[in-house]
Formats: sequence, structure tokens, C-alpha cells
Amino acid sequence: MSSPSPLGSLMLIALVPALLRADAEPRTLKGHQGSVMAVTFSPDGKILASCSRDKTIKLWDAATGELKRTLTEHTADVYDVTFSPKGNLLASASTDKTIRLWDAQSGKVMRTLEGHTDIVRSVAFSPDQKTLASASVDRMVRLWDVETGKLKQTLEGHTKRVKSIAYSPDGNILASASSDQTIRLWNSRSGKVMRVLEGHTSDLECIAFSPDGKLLASSSHDTTVRLWDVETGKVRHTLEGHRAEVDSVTFSPDGKTLASGCKDLSIKLWDPQTGAQRQTLTGPKNRLESLAFSPDGKTLASGSGGPESLIWLWPIAKFGDEAGP
Repeated sequence: MSSPSPLGSLMLIALVPALLRADAEPRTLKGHQGSVMAVTFSPDGKILASCSRDKTIKLWDAATGELKRTLTEHTADVYDVTFSPKGNLLASASTDKTIRLWDAQSGKVMRTLEGHTDIVRSVAFSPDQKTLASASVDRMVRLWDVETGKLKQTLEGHTKRVKSIAYSPDGNILASASSDQTIRLWNSRSGKVMRVLEGHTSDLECIAFSPDGKLLASSSHDTTVRLWDVETGKVRHTLEGHRAEVDSVTFSPDGKTLASGCKDLSIKLWDPQTGAQRQTLTGPKNRLESLAFSPDGKTLASGSGGPESLIWLWPIAKFGDEAGP
């Protein structure tokens, strides 16, 4: 496998956006040889991590696009990667049925967590960084002790593969989304189910809490995004406009924008309070697999799939900022 140029590959695309910053255009980073299944920024915003069906995790300088390191310990597709809240650890989930904990600075594997009996789709650190949650095709959610790597608890209830998992900002709720068309809200301490959210008519793909923890966004094969009131479990808004499976959702750090990425090759930006669509970003020639906002909210990273497996860095204006030409 050939190594990419240290500065990555920059592709400038002319757009006439509403919320894309008018003074800059999106860049692309090229290096993965397979679909980019997840992208995530370090808490300080300096590093962008990406993982791929090419079995690797790549760490990029978020400011320059320089490829800093490639992590190659997984033996199959890597579905998810995330930084710990302190930024010193990375966790990754793979088709090889393992979870790996990495030293984010050195790139060394600190622990390999084994216990799932099928593909691990998603991982999430608790806000206090003491627990790592994992979701798997084996229908289980597992909770691991980050310090020791020991399994703390197994949460059972989903009847089909679990595809996405997320902690509420206060750490009290763990949400899981499944192909069984439900989202389960678990008490993160007791492991008891608090609520089951039903409404999607096909497989769930991705979930994300708003920064204030009041909303939960979910995306589905049914082409919709739903915004749920976490306290009541009721749907606050159903966002329609995508024309295919919606693979990813993420909130901006200030909570004023929700981004969704779809296999119809578009990213849509929404107002989560009203459910109104603000803008559609287009450019990638292949399906959108993953999304992540930078901690300052000024960049939206997206990972694409298929033959052109690129990472796009979109310069985003904050809601209410002047964004026109």
C-alpha cells in the first residue's frame, strides 16, 4: 500500500452555500484505500482521527492536513474510532470482533478488549473516562473498565444488531440504536432500561446527543432523521428531505446545528429547535459514511465510501454569522 503525500490531497470545490463559510472552500484528505467509516476530532481540535474498511486508523493534523500516523493493528474493517474526553486515549471497533485502546500520542495499543462474538460497530467513552461502552452485531452492549480493560457489565434487550451507542453529556444515560428499529435509553449506572424509543420504520444507523443533553438525534434507513425529547421520549421533529439511507448525524458544539449525512451523496444542515433545513452540501461523488464537527464548530469533517474514499473538511459558519458571498 503506497503512502499518501504528507500534506494529503487538497481538492477545491466551488460552491454557493448558505452556511458554508464564504471566505473558504472544502478541502479533502486522501489516504484511505476503503470507505471512511468514522471521523472524530481530538478534544483540543488539533488531530483528526479516521478509520476505514482498509483495516487502518489514520491520524491527521487538522490544521494542515498532514498525515501524522497510521495505526495498523486491526485485522479487518474498522467501523468506529473515538477519542477519550481527556484526549490521551483512542478506542476503536472492528469487524475482527475486538476493541482496541490506543495511546493517542504514541499510537501504541494499550489493551485489546475481547468478548463480543460478532462485529463491533460502535464505541463511546463515558464523560468521566472510566467506562467504555461498545455495541455489536451480536445484539449486546458491553461496558468495560477503561483502567483495567475488564468487562463490567453486559446489557441485553435489543433483538437485532446494535449499530450506534452514545453517552449523554452528564453521563447518566447510555443510548443504543439497533436494526430492530428501536433506541434504548439505559441508566448508565444500574444498566436498567429507562425507556425504549420507537418510531423509525427501518434499521437505525446513528445516534447523537445534543450538547445540553435534552435532545437525541437518530438516523435511519427509512431516509429520515428524528429528534427525540430525552426527558419524555417523544419525537419532537421528523426531518425529511434525504432520498436514501441516512448514515450519520452529529450536533455542532453549540447545539445550534444538526448535520446529517446520507447515501444520496448529500449532507444536510438543520435547525434542531425548529426542524427546519438550512442547507444542503454536495460535492462527494460517493456515499457519506461519517460526520464530525471540530470542537470550535468551524469545521465539519465527513468521510465518504466507495472507490473515492476521501475525508472532506467543510468550513462552517456558526449559526447567525454572516455566511453569504
